[in-house]
Amino acid sequence: METESEPYVRLATLRQLHQVVADLNTARSLADTVQAVADGIVAGLNYELACVNLVRPDGDLIVSAFAGSPAAEALITGRVGSRASWDRRLSMGEAWGDLRFIPHTEGWVLLEDDVPQWHTEGPAPRFEDEWHPHDRLYAPMYAPGARAAHPGGSPGSGRELLGVISVDRPRNGRHPGPWGREALQMYASQAAIAISNARLRSNMQRALIRLEREQQALRASEESFRQAFEYAPSGMAIAEMGGDQHGRLLRTNDALCRLLGRPASVMRRYSFADLVHPEDIGTLLRTSAEGGRAELRLGRRDGTYVWVSLRNSVVADTADGPRFLLTHVEDIEERKRHELQLAHRASHDALTGLPNSAELRSRLSARLCERPFAASAPEGAPGFEPPYEYDYEHEHGFGFSPAAGPAGPYDHHVHTVAPTGGETDDGTKGLAVLFCDLDGFKSINDRFGHHTGDAVLIEVARRLTTGVRDGDTVARLGGDEFVVLADGLGSADAADLAVRLRNAIIPPIRVDGRAVRVGASFGIGWAECGMTVEEVLNSADQRMYIEKRSRSKVHRRAG
Repeated sequence: METESEPYVRLATLRQLHQVVADLNTARSLADTVQAVADGIVAGLNYELACVNLVRPDGDLIVSAFAGSPAAEALITGRVGSRASWDRRLSMGEAWGDLRFIPHTEGWVLLEDDVPQWHTEGPAPRFEDEWHPHDRLYAPMYAPGARAAHPGGSPGSGRELLGVISVDRPRNGRHPGPWGREALQMYASQAAIAISNARLRSNMQRALIRLEREQQALRASEESFRQAFEYAPSGMAIAEMGGDQHGRLLRTNDALCRLLGRPASVMRRYSFADLVHPEDIGTLLRTSAEGGRAELRLGRRDGTYVWVSLRNSVVADTADGPRFLLTHVEDIEERKRHELQLAHRASHDALTGLPNSAELRSRLSARLCERPFAASAPEGAPGFEPPYEYDYEHEHGFGFSPAAGPAGPYDHHVHTVAPTGGETDDGTKGLAVLFCDLDGFKSINDRFGHHTGDAVLIEVARRLTTGVRDGDTVARLGGDEFVVLADGLGSADAADLAVRLRNAIIPPIRVDGRAVRVGASFGIGWAECGMTVEEVLNSADQRMYIEKRSRSKVHRRAG
């Protein structure tokens, strides 16, 4: 009695078969699919060696993939066997359903034909169903949808042969039993489907090029294209190129409609420019039609946006005929979310969630330039000479102009200036830098522990954030030091903001049922072009210490 008939063996084989068949559908190209077929035999069906031979357009079969032996793979991969030799092999030996088994007692006559083959050495069989090194087992792959072989007919008769799987050296050393044969035949059937689908995907581009040719060619290719387009796992769209309706979506597949929550009939009213996030419209317009790639956000029906990757290609009917834009849309929301989380962690304080020291310096540096601001001579004054302006946009057509030199009068950088009236407000508005140091925080850490100290820092961060405008920056430098960047303030405005923030920090903070209080000392500095980031922060820091020393310890602490 064969052990393969036992239920648990069948269940294990089914599980392995299910896994390797699932792997076939994840391959991205025809070559990957064929290799996955060979790998699946070795990994899931308990054969040590497997070879996949595919039918070429001329009818001969080429060794397209091999698994189990690098030496044998290097020896025969890419070699071709004639169709006549293969037809001879598939008519010899024993027919096990669609499989063909040629025992070593018959296969010796095949040693000299032109079919690429490998030979393994080993002892002669000791019992009837033991595998001999020269035994051969073939699993033909037929085009999906073709009728099965009739009991009395020859295997494969009337069906289109896609290729043949050759297997060798079963791991149990025996000829496969009924269940093993059935598993191999089922796998060959699924492999044929996977290879057909891979070929269908590779033919999609060619089908698109013929899309608008003549009606007769369109009817012949529409079905193959429709399946590849409609059932693609990711979004696909075809849009017009040129004319009054340039960019309008002509056709979208089900995956894209599901992604954006819009039916196909509604999608035809839009172009990608209508759906893109306002902040990403520039990215879309800069994306090349031919081979262009972009990552941007598209609007869903519910008003939310999803991150996608767009890949474009241009297809044309004839040299002078209409052209269309084929766009592949891939959902990258999860990857973008992960990237944004990593970027946020790198630029924000883990405890308070505020921008950290590096992010503060980056934002401050973006407002500064190396040259102190000095007003240029007004037009018409002595020494004023307007430079020659070259029309780069008209010449190149990209809306591009070179960067102005460091001393050019057409410098588009908005210089950051500081009030010059000291404590008196002279009306100048600038970028105020408020350096905040907590008073009495160390004693809270020492008396109540770091848990309480962390809770105080979190609450102070919240109060500072609440006390500033939406466009202002509150950052934590580290320890109990915070910095506030507030643009568009005069001297009196900055002083008033410091008072309001200090008053917001003073009220008691409750932690684990205990009320604790800290004070705050603020130093007001000003960012100005010509200064470095460190000079700006040091200036505010020094002013903070001057302010701290000007008040007694009792007044510095809030309680």
